Amino acid sequence: MPQSESKLFPNRALIVDLPGADLDPASAALLREYGFGGVCLFARNVSTPERTARLVSDIRSILGPDALIGIDQEGGAVLRRLDVPMPPAPMGLSAALLGLPEDEQRAQAFQAGAIAARGLLELGINWNYAPDLDVNVNPLNPVIGERSFGADPQTVARLGVAWAQGSEAAGVLAAVKHFPGHGDTFQDSHLTLPTVAKSRPELEATEWLPFHAAVNAGIGSIMTAHIIYSALDSERPATLSAAVLTGLLRDEWGYDGVVVTDATDMKAIRDHYPNGQAGPLALIAGADAALSCGHGDDTPHREHAAAMQRALESGELSQARLGEALNRLQRAAQRFPGTPRPYTGAQKQADQAQVDAWGRASITRTGEVAALNPEQPVLLLVSEGAGAGGPYGEFLSGAALTKALQQALPHLHTALLPVNDTGPALKLLDEFPNAPVLIATTDRWNIPPTYRELTPLLQTRRTVHLALWNPYQAFELPFPALISYGFRRGNLEALGHALLSGEAPGHLPFQALQEQI
Repeated sequence: MPQSESKLFPNRALIVDLPGADLDPASAALLREYGFGGVCLFARNVSTPERTARLVSDIRSILGPDALIGIDQEGGAVLRRLDVPMPPAPMGLSAALLGLPEDEQRAQAFQAGAIAARGLLELGINWNYAPDLDVNVNPLNPVIGERSFGADPQTVARLGVAWAQGSEAAGVLAAVKHFPGHGDTFQDSHLTLPTVAKSRPELEATEWLPFHAAVNAGIGSIMTAHIIYSALDSERPATLSAAVLTGLLRDEWGYDGVVVTDATDMKAIRDHYPNGQAGPLALIAGADAALSCGHGDDTPHREHAAAMQRALESGELSQARLGEALNRLQRAAQRFPGTPRPYTGAQKQADQAQVDAWGRASITRTGEVAALNPEQPVLLLVSEGAGAGGPYGEFLSGAALTKALQQALPHLHTALLPVNDTGPALKLLDEFPNAPVLIATTDRWNIPPTYRELTPLLQTRRTVHLALWNPYQAFELPFPALISYGFRRGNLEALGHALLSGEAPGHLPFQALQEQI
C-alpha cells in the first residue's frame, strides 16, 4: 500500500552500514531506534554463508520485510562475497565477448548478472549496486578503469543493460552507476569533488547513452555520482542536483525507478556537505534513498536522521517528495523481496565453468607473446605488495602471484621488489642470464619506480609484461603484454594457460594509443 502522508518515516529513505559480521547489540539498538530503510553490506560484514544469511535475517527482523539489503558485487576487484563463482570485471567480460555476435554478447552478459545475483539471493541480499555503466574514456581515471565495460558507449549500453537485466531476472535489484557518468574524470570522488565540463551534446553521445538505455529498459534503480556536471549544474554534484536528478532523469527521460546516492561519506560530499546535510538535499533534488556509511561509526547515521527530520519539519523536504521516495523504495522491496533462494551445487558448478571460460577468453595480448616452456626456468619480477583504496578492499601480493603461476610454471623464480630497491631483481637476472622474464603490475594505481629503473635492462631480455589489474598499464612499459583484467583465481589460472599455450583471444575494450597514457 502507498505510504500514508500522516505516517511518513524519513529514516526509511536512509540506507546505512554496520560494523561487523554479526548484528551486535549496539547495532541492533540503532536499527530499532531509527528504523532505517535498509543496510549496505561491505566485505567486513560477509563471512560464512550461514553467518551472513543470519545477519541479513536479523536485520530484516528489526527493519521489516521491506528492508533493502545492498552490496557491491560488481565483479573483478570489487566483490564482497568471494566463496561463490565470481563474475569477471566488466572490462574483462567485454574483452571475452567483443568478437561474438551482439545477441550472443547480450545473452552472456545477462548470464554474468545472473551469476552475481545467485550468490547474493542465497543469503537474502536483494540489491546489488552494480553494474557500472560509466564509459571509461579517460585512461587516467583513478577509480573506474576495469570496472567499466569499456570506452565505447554502445558496448557499455549493450553489455551493461543486459547484465542488469540478468541480475533482476534472478531476483536481485540492479543499481546502474554512477549516473550521469564517472568515466571521464582524473579525480577519485572518494577523495575530492570532480568536475566534468563537457557540453550537453558530448554527454548525450557518450556518458549518458548507457544510462538512457537503462532507463528505456526499465532497470530498477540508478546510483548517482558525486561529480559536478557544469553543463547542467555548475554548483552542486549530481547527487544533490535537481537539474540532474529531476530535470534530466525524471522529467526528460521519464524514469520512475529508485534513485540512490553513492556513499555520502566520500569526501566529494562529506567535505562540502557535512553533518548529514546530504541526506535531505539528495531527496529534495530527486533521489529516493541516501547511502550513509560510517565504517564502524554510527555518527553519520544519526546526523543524517536528524537532518532529514529537520528538513521535513521546516518544509524544505516536502511530505509529497518524501512520500514519493518511500513509495518507490517500497515497490522495489516488494518486487525484489530477498527471499533466500538455494544456490545448488550443480548450478554453482555450471556457473564456475562459465566464469572460467570467460577468464580464458578475456586474456588479451599486445605485441608478440610466445609460449613458455614449463621445463625451463622463468623469472618473475613483481612488487611485494600493492595499493588498495577507494572501492577496492583487496590486492594481489607478489607471493600470491608466485604461488598461482607456479601451477603452470614449476621452475618459476621470483624477485619480490620493495618500493625503492631493484636489488632482488638484479640478483635474479644475473643468476639466470638467459631465462625469459615476466614483469607483473599488480597495482590499480601507478607503475612502481623500480619497474622503470629496470626497463632499459629488461629491453635486452625476452620480457613479457603481465598487466593484472589496471589494463591501461600494458601500454606504459615497452614490452609485449598479457592483460587479465583482474587477479582472482580464475584470472590467474587463465593467465597460466595463456603463458603455456600462447593463446590470448581477448579483444581490447578501449583504443590502445600510447599517447593516451
